[in-house]
Amino acid sequence: MGKATGFLEYERKVSVSEKPKSRIRHFREFKIHLPLQEQQLQGARCMSCGVPFCQSGMMLGNMVSGCPLHNLIPEWNDLVYLGNWEEAYRRLRKTSSFPEFTSRVCPALCEAACTCNLIGEPVSTKENEFAIIEHAYEMGYAKAEPPRARTGKKVAVIGSGPSGLAAADQLNKRGHSVTVFERNDRIGGLLRYGIPNMKLEKHVIDRKIKIMEEEGVTFVTNTDVGKNYRAEKLLREFDRAVLCCGASNPRDISAPGRDAKGIYFAVDFLTSVTKSLLDSEFRDKQYIDVKGKKVVVIGGGDTGNDCTGTSIRLGASSVVQIEMMPKAPDQRAEHNPWPEWPRICKTDYGQEEAVAVFGRDPRVYQTTVTEFIKNKKGELCQVKIVRLEGQKDEKTGRMMMVPVEGTEQAIDADVVLIAAGFLGSQKYVTDAFKVAVNGRTNVATEENGYATNVPNVFAAGDMHRGQSLVVWAIREGREAAREVDESLMGYTNLSVQ
Repeated sequence: MGKATGFLEYERKVSVSEKPKSRIRHFREFKIHLPLQEQQLQGARCMSCGVPFCQSGMMLGNMVSGCPLHNLIPEWNDLVYLGNWEEAYRRLRKTSSFPEFTSRVCPALCEAACTCNLIGEPVSTKENEFAIIEHAYEMGYAKAEPPRARTGKKVAVIGSGPSGLAAADQLNKRGHSVTVFERNDRIGGLLRYGIPNMKLEKHVIDRKIKIMEEEGVTFVTNTDVGKNYRAEKLLREFDRAVLCCGASNPRDISAPGRDAKGIYFAVDFLTSVTKSLLDSEFRDKQYIDVKGKKVVVIGGGDTGNDCTGTSIRLGASSVVQIEMMPKAPDQRAEHNPWPEWPRICKTDYGQEEAVAVFGRDPRVYQTTVTEFIKNKKGELCQVKIVRLEGQKDEKTGRMMMVPVEGTEQAIDADVVLIAAGFLGSQKYVTDAFKVAVNGRTNVATEENGYATNVPNVFAAGDMHRGQSLVVWAIREGREAAREVDESLMGYTNLSVQ
């Protein structure tokens, strides 16, 4: 531990965000990060705890506390303080496949579990991670390191999201020949089209993909396994297959008028915007345009916030974000103590921008949609909403959100974006590989494993565990790679943590 009293001497400092009214003029990342010397002092704030909850990744209060990747956080925080950036990168890469992604999009489970929360503010671990990986690219540490020998085994990874890329990266490092199949026109899956540019600029993905290609991974785009590429053919050509196709079925809203023109799933909206941005800087007009329109976003999570921020950048005349659950408290409740994940109200970048542009928080809590109202042309013109309240179900004892009689009202809406989450894997893929699914349509595997009921076929990521965080997808990809490697070689030396 480099500075035993660092957490007492130095205040927490993080990057500064560009002002909302300035950043909504573009789709670039908008954080201005600390100089390296100042970032090193942030590393000094790490207490090097005897029990570092930051790297635990364990379940507390039905939520995860600490990093699911079990990153060696106190070690590389100390190395950051000492200015040993190359060794900090080596320690980080031992457990993390893609710090360039997680340092941008992870909700920082590590910081919520930091012991410094007991006396003040947590260590800026996420920003330390960002500094480590970006400095590594700048200095040439983060370069291609191809395996010294090949095993002669061939593995197919279907899906190039975070779990698929993590599995491919690990299996290739072991010496297997890995081919990643992606149905879209570009590699990245959720990272590419599900996360807007202002959170993750796509050149960051391209930079890493180029390194993986130099290390020997083969990427095949515009190939939809189960449709234009038969699963049987793939299983004949490869020794193992890893399904990492994500939880791709968006949850719909069943209400009268659902067929109105102007209602879209959030994933389709965000994909169209990012693709048009990458293809032509929006010149092709091949995106869902909300300029001058009243937008209603159904869903209060990260995707709903991304829809809000994207709609504002495209020039929406208003944005309302509907959320079923009550507003979370601004401070931890007594029944939600550290080191549990803090169940508190989070105002994200999109909501900040709505406040700056429209003068109010876009979120409407404890509300749901009861009807979509169409005009004579079949176009959406209004949305009927109703207030909800929590009631305990007498049979199950569970709290249910039920409508409050007499609270219905209609609000104007030209566009509705449904950001209500995802339901599981897509049927055509699971049918093509004949893999079993559970009650949530996630691919079923052996307990605490990744092997499916079909020999030589494995599954990982959201397709396996359901909709979750990028960091969980990376962990599952790494663990699945270890299991695949052991099935191929009879043993494995791939590290998971």
